[in-house]
Amino acid sequence: MTELLHLTEPGLWEAALAAGVYEGSTRGRTLAEEGFIHCSLPEQLEAVAALVYGDHPGPLVVLVIDTELVDVPIRYEAPAPGAPEYPHLYGPLPTSAVVEVRPWAAA
Repeated sequence: MTELLHLTEPGLWEAALAAGVYEGSTRGRTLAEEGFIHCSLPEQLEAVAALVYGDHPGPLVVLVIDTELVDVPIRYEAPAPGAPEYPHLYGPLPTSAVVEVRPWAAA
């Protein structure tokens, strides 16, 4: 299993559970708006959390995604030339592909 991580707000995850799919992309943006769901590798999560949610006042959760259970394309792309590549899901994330939900606590 390749483990991808996605940081989100608990309410968005709870809504996804009711719908059966998660369609958030990143803070304040949906899959429909962005075109993909931003994810991270474990070693990238701390930096992404600081950049995207550094000023977020509420709790967050980390979705642990099993790539073998994802049925949409996964592409590793850099936001700029020479930057690290991040995994992106090009379609809705089935909630069944999320094998664990962890509370986020910045280090």
